[in-house]
Amino acid sequence: MRRVLIVDDSRAQLRILSAVLLRWGYEVFEATSGARALELLAREEVDLILSDWMMPEMSGLEFCRQFRASDNARYAYFILLTLRNAREDVATGLSAGADDFLSKPLDVNELRARIAAGERLIATQRELYEKNRLLGEALGELQLVYDNIARDLVEARNLQQSLVPDEHLRFDGADVSLLLRASGHVGGDLVGAFEVNDTRIGLYAIDVSGHGIASALLAARLAGHLTRANPDQNLALTHGPDGTFVMRPVAEICADLNRMIHDEMATELYCTLLIIDVDLATGHLKVAQAGHPAPLLQNSAGTVSFLGGGGHPIGLVAEAEYKAFDVRMSPGDRLLVYSDGITESTTPDGLELGQDGLELIARRDAGLKGPGFLDALLWELNEFSGSAEPADDISAVFLEYHGRRSRDEGP
Repeated sequence: MRRVLIVDDSRAQLRILSAVLLRWGYEVFEATSGARALELLAREEVDLILSDWMMPEMSGLEFCRQFRASDNARYAYFILLTLRNAREDVATGLSAGADDFLSKPLDVNELRARIAAGERLIATQRELYEKNRLLGEALGELQLVYDNIARDLVEARNLQQSLVPDEHLRFDGADVSLLLRASGHVGGDLVGAFEVNDTRIGLYAIDVSGHGIASALLAARLAGHLTRANPDQNLALTHGPDGTFVMRPVAEICADLNRMIHDEMATELYCTLLIIDVDLATGHLKVAQAGHPAPLLQNSAGTVSFLGGGGHPIGLVAEAEYKAFDVRMSPGDRLLVYSDGITESTTPDGLELGQDGLELIARRDAGLKGPGFLDALLWELNEFSGSAEPADDISAVFLEYHGRRSRDEGP
């Protein structure tokens, strides 16, 4: 604190105080009235103001009030010089914005001590102001980063949803409906279906461990190897003797993806996977389960059973072995492949839905078809958990088998 303004209608008092403060190394400004002091403060910034209380036209008290009410950004320590020392006078001065008082006649040692106290307060106040300024700048930069990330996450969510462009796919002999709901902007679940040839389709469901961007990126990369947009790049497909595409053994597909994560992807993430080879002509399914929940099979009579035994998640155990199992579907049967975000959905009291709850929903909504069934499932989960925002990613593949019509049948 090196700049001081002295305000006094007595020129003699101004000269005395100026001489003392100059000797102590301060830069001194002088004003003979409150009005002139306000004009000077509009141009100059000072650290300390010493003002007489009793002045004509504008008192030191009124000058203090107007200075504090001004838009002067820099705080100045204000000391009133006065003959008044009654408690009510001190209270009045403090209410006007004064920081301290000095009784006249001035004692030089007391003046120096009061100025030193003001310097300490101003130094602390300005240090705090600087820290707050830097914090404000940092928060502003963080807000900008957050806004950019939020925009990127919206785009990422749109991109992830674009990986499931059709929520309902019709094939000759079956309908496939897909459900994908992330617990945040993006999630680690992904589901899909692809055509193998005229009589076969492939279905898959992926659930990457964790949530967020890293999980979504791994899910997208794995799904890229099961794309229906470019069969030549689909890891699940190979060419048969006649040149048409055929499905590779589903257990081999799991093993290849497991090796790929271990050998090519530098990640500690892993995923569960369920992949199915569907013969539309016969209703015969080849299923490989890599840690994914047991799919739900509901026959045309409404009876529900859960299939499969678990298996190793993809990317968790190097050189893990996978096995396939067979499922026979008859016309009117339905198969629901789902992520654990569905069965692990909980009520506000912590009660888990589980397989029993999912079976109850499947029985209750047995009359609903395609996306209507999945919409009802999602609504029931929201009702069960008491929230429209899932705690975990939710995904499902819903296969409705009708059986292929004979070529002799009419349209």
